[in-house]
Amino acid sequence: MIKLNQIADVRLPTRWANFRLLAFEGWQIEGELKEDRRETVLALMLGDIHSSPPVVRIHSQCMTGEVFHSLRCDCHDQLHLALRTIANEGAGIVLYEQKEGRGIGLMEKLRAYQLQDQGLDTIEANLRLGHAVDLRDYQSAVDVLRFLDVRSVRLMTNNPEKIDAVLSCGIKIVERLSADVASSPYSARYLAIKRERLGHLSSEGHAGPKATQVGNSPTLEVLLQGFGEHA
Repeated sequence: MIKLNQIADVRLPTRWANFRLLAFEGWQIEGELKEDRRETVLALMLGDIHSSPPVVRIHSQCMTGEVFHSLRCDCHDQLHLALRTIANEGAGIVLYEQKEGRGIGLMEKLRAYQLQDQGLDTIEANLRLGHAVDLRDYQSAVDVLRFLDVRSVRLMTNNPEKIDAVLSCGIKIVERLSADVASSPYSARYLAIKRERLGHLSSEGHAGPKATQVGNSPTLEVLLQGFGEHA
């Protein structure tokens, strides 16, 4: 478990709403050598997050998508979907982690892009560079939820690992909201790999958040109710 310290609490006006931004920093001990690894998480909060389960999005940094609007991934559009949905709902949290390129960092992600340009997919490129398929864990994000005393959420994600991370810390998921966004010719293969090889969930069409079933896990099946219904 990472011990997080709150570093800042500021107002953050955006095109969608005036958010409250909390910044957290912590250190995690790794391996037999007790090597320290710094973790940072930003929590963009809006409205009353305790009277009913808030919309929550756990989101990893993507400079190429969010700063340069790259069409190779869906990161930019997923972040904007989450912020827009939270603004429309009036309450929610985006937990923004600095874990570029599924945790391998910006420079290594660009090296992986180079391999993808030569024909490898995202998984093959990471493995060729000597990395795991996905180095991320979501312990810091769920620790922030516990710090904020959030006990149940409407989780916006297509990633079963994020669902497992939230459940494993004792936070109830009353609903899964789809993070599907429109694809492009540049992102179609990337999205297909996430679904077919990483087990990411999907909903039909792109009309907005939609609740769906997560795989065959009995633990997860019982969580997922229709959109707008709280278990």
